[in-house]
Amino acid sequence: MPLSLLELPWWGYVLVTLGLTHVTIVSVTIFLHRQQAHHALTLHPIASHFFRFWLWLTTGMVTKEWVAIHRKHHAATGTIADPHSPRTHGIRKVLWEGAELYQKESRNAATIEKYGHGTPDDWIERRLYTRHAVLGVGIMLVMDILLFGPIGLTIWAVQMAWIPFFAAGVINGVGHHWGYRNFVPSDASRNIVPWGVLIGGEELHNNHHAYSTSARFSYHWWEFDLGWTYIRILAFLHLAKVLRVASGVRLNPAKTRCDAATLQAVITHRYEVLARFARSLRQTTVDEIHSLGASARPGLKEATALDAAKRWLLADARALPEPERLALERALHDSVVLRTIDAMRQDLAALWGRSTLSTELLVRHLENWCRRAEESGIGALREFSRTLRRYDLPSGEMR
Repeated sequence: MPLSLLELPWWGYVLVTLGLTHVTIVSVTIFLHRQQAHHALTLHPIASHFFRFWLWLTTGMVTKEWVAIHRKHHAATGTIADPHSPRTHGIRKVLWEGAELYQKESRNAATIEKYGHGTPDDWIERRLYTRHAVLGVGIMLVMDILLFGPIGLTIWAVQMAWIPFFAAGVINGVGHHWGYRNFVPSDASRNIVPWGVLIGGEELHNNHHAYSTSARFSYHWWEFDLGWTYIRILAFLHLAKVLRVASGVRLNPAKTRCDAATLQAVITHRYEVLARFARSLRQTTVDEIHSLGASARPGLKEATALDAAKRWLLADARALPEPERLALERALHDSVVLRTIDAMRQDLAALWGRSTLSTELLVRHLENWCRRAEESGIGALREFSRTLRRYDLPSGEMR
């Protein structure tokens, strides 16, 4: 008498496990993350309820709790209030105990009340998915054992560990600790790898923090977001509708002065603007530190200062290790060029924080910034300013 309904070779069980866990990853990234937390797309009720049901079976997570915790993460990224920041908890804690941090925050009623709005609140959510969250994973355990026999217990265990490790650990931990940055948001977010396959596109975490309401996480042509591929398939089947997608900065060669469209483009793409500033001024910064030399000031190590400068342009100087921060401070003290670059970077970043000013005044501030940049005597800064003046929005995108 067979012990299971399905008899498979060993590699068959591996493929089944990977397939089941992949459906869970897709459910998290499309339903919980992009649709529920950020409203980047809408889903047909059939697709939406499938994802809800599958997550109930494979994670036991409550939609409102997950959404609230994730929104709080965006609101307080990298601070003491961030539920799972490697900066405050440490990378090992977040990577290996991310699920425990999630559970702790899920018991914070204030977080759920403040950030959990707009999530499903129908009968089945209240009476089944929320009230009996453990029942779903229990049903999945029984199904795995019935289908696959004793090995089903192992398959179920992998299913239960997949999201706590990859979502709560890898994305929240590694995604704020290691990788590359396309953009410069005010946090430590990183793109883990440029090809988002294993975690459904969530690997492109820096892109997401820069454009949090975009349904697509890939940005450059060489990046790949598997979750976006599935969204496009769902849209083709009329099971999803994309609401927002990040588009790159557009240039109008005919423009020579800043206007309202320039301002809106700079604000909309502010993190890309800072990243372009960093790339444009990087070589100038490196050359200036080389010119200072190791003997420019006692204790200034050129290699340390170079490492600091390269990272400083793409991050907050306060986040640098102390040796690099001190070397950078000494380099700034000794160089008018570096102090000018630093001041212009800070002034540019401060522009979109002046939300109380009128559009006319903000355009004037931006034009004044460009004028100062072009009169600075720094060639790369002058060229960056001339390009900035040409920033524009496509027709109909102004808002």
